[in-house]
Amino acid sequence: MFFLLRMAFWLSVVCVLLPGGGSRQAPSQSAQIDPVQAVSAAGATLADMRSFCERQPEACVVGAQVASSLGQKAQEGAKTLYEFISEKIADNKTPTERGHQRVVTGSTSGQNTLTPADLAPLWRVPLPQASPRREAQNRRPSA
Repeated sequence: MFFLLRMAFWLSVVCVLLPGGGSRQAPSQSAQIDPVQAVSAAGATLADMRSFCERQPEACVVGAQVASSLGQKAQEGAKTLYEFISEKIADNKTPTERGHQRVVTGSTSGQNTLTPADLAPLWRVPLPQASPRREAQNRRPSA
């Protein structure tokens, strides 16, 4: 539970320090906050929060139970999200990436499963064409 309080504190500090939009008017001099006063006020708040469980033990017990159940729900949600993403990634892979092999009827060993179409080359080297010079030389009468 203390972790959640620390997170809330630091998130508040970040939100306060972020630059705002330029649409607001500058605060008056009486509304200026001294940084030293702000730090001492934050320290007093933390000291008060540390003694909260001594003053209200029932609230701390209930808070711990709520934090525990929220943690378990977060773990279950993260697990569900992980499984969902894993399934989507597995669905997007090609059969060769998944490790599946195409099995030909009668073969159960997983070897020699390629069909003749799989073995046929996809590209062949083009046959050389006769050069125009040789054709011209062959057509000339020899002297």
